[in-house]
Amino acid sequence: MEISDVRKVASLARLSLSDAELQATGQQLTKILEYVQLLDEVDIADVTPMTHPVPAENVFRADEIRPSLPREAALSNAPKTDGQFFVVPKILEEKGA
Repeated sequence: MEISDVRKVASLARLSLSDAELQATGQQLTKILEYVQLLDEVDIADVTPMTHPVPAENVFRADEIRPSLPREAALSNAPKTDGQFFVVPKILEEKGA
């Protein structure tokens, strides 16, 4: 791989590489590309294209009405509550304050 190509790839990846690193990276990228070219040797004439390598199915449950968690149970593990709501620290300031 040409050093100019390696320099461009490094720039796109926002990497700052020394000349020695550019040289080493070029050699590594060349080996990677040579290895990927091995895939061209695989006969895929009878292979059906697939959208996903593992069968996937919808895992959502049916949308059904059920009773909600009672307020007391929801608030039972809260670090701070006023008995009706969770009490949390204020994180936003009001304008003009």
